[in-house]
Amino acid sequence: MNKDQKSLWTGVGIVIAIVAVVGLIGVFVLPQEDNMITGEVCAEEYRVANKVPGRLSILYVEEGQMVHIGDTLAYISSPEVDAKMQQARAARAAADAQSKKAQNGARQQQIDAAYEMWQKAQVGVDIAKKSYDRVQALYDKKVVSAQKRDEAEAQYHAAVNTANAAKQQYEMAKEGAQIEDIEAAQALVERAEGAISEVSAYQHDRYLLAPCNGEVAEIFAKHSDLIGTGSPVLTILDMSDVWITVSLREDLLQGLSMGDSIQVKIPALGDRLYKATVKNIKPMASYAVWRATKINGQYDVKSFDLKVTLNETVDGIRPGMTAILVNE
Repeated sequence: MNKDQKSLWTGVGIVIAIVAVVGLIGVFVLPQEDNMITGEVCAEEYRVANKVPGRLSILYVEEGQMVHIGDTLAYISSPEVDAKMQQARAARAAADAQSKKAQNGARQQQIDAAYEMWQKAQVGVDIAKKSYDRVQALYDKKVVSAQKRDEAEAQYHAAVNTANAAKQQYEMAKEGAQIEDIEAAQALVERAEGAISEVSAYQHDRYLLAPCNGEVAEIFAKHSDLIGTGSPVLTILDMSDVWITVSLREDLLQGLSMGDSIQVKIPALGDRLYKATVKNIKPMASYAVWRATKINGQYDVKSFDLKVTLNETVDGIRPGMTAILVNE
């Protein structure tokens, strides 16, 4: 190794030594900062989805607009629902007519016709009776055979049975439909009414209403878009329900438990500290586990999700802002 190489390596050694000394000074002299616990501001979000498939015909709101519970947000046009309503109304009209027919019974003309048939049958009975009596008298005098007498008697009994059947038809026409027929017709009316009520509900569901007071955060659909059943059209943020979510390793949970009072700083709103409460601590999914990279002295550490609620209303707070937790 020549003189130049020796000088080079000497310079490198001096630089390394200086860096090492500065590092040691930083470790032992400068104050060490604690691990900063940061989280994110969240707000309750509601997804407004439609129940009836159709096209987005009218959008009454825009992103950032404040709405109140029950406000109309959008209208979904659905010609199929209107067609279903026409079918349901036609079915109800048919059921009403059937019910009225069952309740009113036979028309007067039918009753009169049944009565005339009964009277005609009664005349037949009288004629058959007279004929039978004449043949019977002749049979008693041995003028006609027993065969003739039996035929006349059979015709008489047949006429009586015909008259009885005609009388029953007349009485049935007067009484109207059976109670079972009336109840069956009424059931058809009620079924048709149920179909109309169902379609009316679908017609009402074409209007999307605000489920809460809040702010329209995002609109997913555009005018004339085809919207399927259950597809979200927009989201609403309930700014009255705001909290802070924090993901924290379990080795940093020491000193924190549910119900603890802490202080929170939101850098976007300045340096002021806000009072808050730890409402919930729950383990995160298995993929959130921090795993050891060394075998000796290391172990798997589980991550936990903290829900922290503010004890006061904070003006200007927005979902997505960073929050810094400070133990009291």
